[in-house]
Amino acid sequence: MSGHDGWEPEAAELVRPYVITKGRGLPDEEHLSLITLVTAAAGSTQRPPRLSPEEQSLLDLCSAGYLSVAEIAGHTHFPLGVVRILLASLMEGGHLMTRPPVARARLADKEILEEVLNGLRAKFG
Repeated sequence: MSGHDGWEPEAAELVRPYVITKGRGLPDEEHLSLITLVTAAAGSTQRPPRLSPEEQSLLDLCSAGYLSVAEIAGHTHFPLGVVRILLASLMEGGHLMTRPPVARARLADKEILEEVLNGLRAKFG
């Protein structure tokens, strides 16, 4: 124990988001929304030495395949804004690629489905 009354200050484990992002601002929502899919670029097998530890961890995570921005934030436990800023930085450096999310499938017309069902009933009883 140190100090007169046995109180010892704890080490601060929290690094402020401003420090992690180096003061950069948030990217446009249209470029990195929650459901934007992110993966490592094809030629990024060798890690650049100038990346921060947080950027390295994001790059390692994205090397496994496509993940959404929300999934990346969940895996890293970083605030969503910090993840979006770091991903934008890695994209600018050519280390990551993004892909828009898969478009929602168009709903089938009810009349067509009924015709198919009637045809199957007529053929197979």
